[in-house]
Formats: sequence, C-alpha cells, structure tokens
Amino acid sequence: MARTALPLVFSVTSGKGGVGKTNISVNLACTLTRMGKRVVILDADLGLANVDVILGLAPKLNLFHLFNEGMTLKDILFDTPYGFRILPAASGVSDMVNLTTGQKLDLLESMDYLEGDIDHLIVDTGAGINDNVLYFNIAAQERLVVLTTEPTSLTDAYALIKVLKLNHGVDRFRVLVNMAKDERTAKEIFIKLYKACDHFLSGVSLDMVGFIPTDPLVRKAVINQTPFAVASPDCPASVAIAKAAEKINTWKVTAKADGNIKFFWKKLLFQEQSVA
Repeated sequence: MARTALPLVFSVTSGKGGVGKTNISVNLACTLTRMGKRVVILDADLGLANVDVILGLAPKLNLFHLFNEGMTLKDILFDTPYGFRILPAASGVSDMVNLTTGQKLDLLESMDYLEGDIDHLIVDTGAGINDNVLYFNIAAQERLVVLTTEPTSLTDAYALIKVLKLNHGVDRFRVLVNMAKDERTAKEIFIKLYKACDHFLSGVSLDMVGFIPTDPLVRKAVINQTPFAVASPDCPASVAIAKAAEKINTWKVTAKADGNIKFFWKKLLFQEQSVA
C-alpha cells in the first residue's frame, strides 16, 4: 500500500561546474534508498544530461520524448540497478536548455504518476545561474549547495545564493563541502561563505550538512561508472555521504495546500508568471 506522506523535494546545486554535484546526487540517492526511502532523481541539467552517464546507464527515453513525442512520465521513468529511479534529461539538445511554460505544464500534469509513490525527489540542477538553474532552485523545498575548497567555487556559490536571495527571496540554504582535505578545512570554507552572506545578504540562513573528504576510491568509482557508496561502502567518502543522508532525513517537509508533489511544479510556474 502506498504511503501518503508528502515528498521532500530538494535540489543539489552549485555555482560552478566540476564540484562533483551529480556524483553527490547519485550517491545520496543510493544511500537514502538503502535507508528505506523511495527516491527519484530528476536530471535537471536538461540540455547536458549526465546522471545516466555517471551511472553507466543508457535510457532509451528522456524528457525530450515527454515534451515532443507524446511519451508519459511512466514511459521515461528509468529503474536503476541501485533501487532508485531517474527522470533522464536529453544530452546535446539545445531546445531543452530553457523549458517553455507549456512544457512545464506538461510536466506538471505528468507528475500525477509519482503521487504517493515517492519519499524524496532529488533535483540535480545544472551549474551556474541560468534560468533553469534558478527556476528549479526556487521551486524546491530545500537547496543543497555543493562547493569545494577552491576560491572560484566559493565565489560562484556565493553568486548563486546572492541571485536567489535578492531576485527571488530564497533565504535558506544547506551546504555540503566536497573534496575537502579534512573536516577543519571544510569548516573553514563554510565559515568564509557564511561570513560573506552574513555581511552582504541580510536574512540568509546557511546550514552545513557536512563534507565529503578527498578519497581516491571516489575517482575510481567515477571511472568505473559505479556509485562510490556501492563500490566502496566503508570508504571515508561513503561514511560521510551516509552522515549527510541522515541529516537530510531530518528535514521537515513543508506542507502545501494541494497536498501532493505537484506543489513543486506549481510553485515553479507561479514564479515564472510573476517574473513575466
């Protein structure tokens, strides 16, 4: 019997590419699934899909077919060998870079299929501050900002937070530091981001979810197109991702008037209409 609890929709996002954002999404999905959660990843990097690539999978259908060839969400929802499902995006399709309002409405209606059948929807956004990245972050209940200890990663993460705060009123962010030498180094970069936001962006709330240490087994798993949480479940990175997943499981789901997963898309469409 399907559970009726409202799903948690959270984005995994970054201001800069190359910080391991999609790898974090995939390994969180593996870990949350192992904890008994029903998980779907939406590959929201719509024109440059890579969730399937990092998993070594080749779905025949993706969101392009939903929008252009009359397929349903059920048709394109792809079961992975790891227990979670993905909504694959297209790769190298320029028409997918910015969804139209009509396409968002099509996706909204399609989401009925997931109603009551999901605990977590992980939205793996693109990097940067383009329209799709902003829209998906605006719509999510929680935003997990991934950054590394590199200075450019810090400045770009701040830029993303700044745009979401000043232009769209988003004021709560979760932070995960990836590829950190140790906990002290991770906390130092988080404090720098915290101080910048505290000084220049009044009212922004930052919460450090944790850090993923630099681990050679992560790179090995990426090369082998296997989640490191599966390939090496006891390695330092896997232990750290499990701690982050435990924190995510404590996040409270924000109740919405319609009481189902459609709130995600309705909020996204409302934001688009208000900007227009």
